[in-house]
Amino acid sequence: MSVNFVYLDHAATTPLRPEVRDAMMPYFAEQFGNPSSMHRWGRQARNALEQARERLAAAIGATRREIVFTGGGTEADNMAVLGRWRSACRSDETPGALVCSAIEHKAVGAAAQCAAGEGAELIVLGVDEEGRIELDSLDEALRARPCIVSVMWANNEVGTIEPVAEIAARCREAGIVFHTDAVQALAKLRVRVDETPCDLLSLSAHKVAGPKGIGALFIREGTHVLPLVHGGGQERDLRPGTENVAAAVGFALAAELAAAEQEEEAARLGALRVRLRDGLREQVPELVVNGPARDVLPNILNVTVPGADQEEMLIGLDLEGVAASGASACQSGAIKPSHVLAAMGRISEGGASVRLSLGRNTTAAEVDFATAAFGRVVEQLRIEA
Repeated sequence: MSVNFVYLDHAATTPLRPEVRDAMMPYFAEQFGNPSSMHRWGRQARNALEQARERLAAAIGATRREIVFTGGGTEADNMAVLGRWRSACRSDETPGALVCSAIEHKAVGAAAQCAAGEGAELIVLGVDEEGRIELDSLDEALRARPCIVSVMWANNEVGTIEPVAEIAARCREAGIVFHTDAVQALAKLRVRVDETPCDLLSLSAHKVAGPKGIGALFIREGTHVLPLVHGGGQERDLRPGTENVAAAVGFALAAELAAAEQEEEAARLGALRVRLRDGLREQVPELVVNGPARDVLPNILNVTVPGADQEEMLIGLDLEGVAASGASACQSGAIKPSHVLAAMGRISEGGASVRLSLGRNTTAAEVDFATAAFGRVVEQLRIEA
């Protein structure tokens, strides 16, 4: 079968799995009840919601009571960072500083800035040229007795995998709450909270072939956060509002499938990533690969074409039938310098930085199609220059 269009922006969002869609459909129709209602329709919805909570929890090694459904990964990150900061402010303890890395997703970075506006001391951990934090700087930050440390499990732009297990262990030893944004890590890495001692962990369904508009925050028993919004008593009083039962059911199934397939799928994607990287280097010998050679997500490849214009590069790829991104999808609408590449010291190299991210439907033929298209776009841009 010939390839005419290739979607290589799975880090932005993934297509809904057919089996996930089918599992969700009854809750849009005959099982439409509000899970807070006492009648049979409400009880049906409540049972489905709690079963989804149980299944999602099992997929990451948590307990049912440790899962709070949210409107997405951004809300989960905000609840973790701001919720923990505000909880510390209300307690008898000194709130302390708030620590995050320089390459966090904007959902964490902006929440941290909001806390700083409320009086938090913000400590930002720098990263090396591969996008990895220095553990010595973490140890120094821990001596300030922060109320929370937030470091993402894996970066959404360059794919760097942070030493989360070690970070979590050091925070646990120091008695500091640790949050990790695992939105990109789920399905690509083994994400188990019974193996990694994090206290808070954010997830998003649409990154793992689930529906948009739902995420979850894992809150380990004994960890205190405050809600961001106020109303009814849903989600343990932490996320009021009528729950999205259909999305919760879809999220749970998508997470189950992702966890079951993770090891095999990661190996397949890793091989495709190497094929893509090597093919692009053949097309563009001066290509710069951003991110580490090892300990990197198997599906994300971030490259820079020296001297090229980023917007023209992305438009050219789209015209050739290749969907790609310049950075995270949250900021690609307005082409801005990547804060991740800036923190890694890569902005000074100039040129067009492109993120190509693979997914469960990506094939070798599609990788080869994208590689050839990439070469044609670069060649055309140089002719026009």
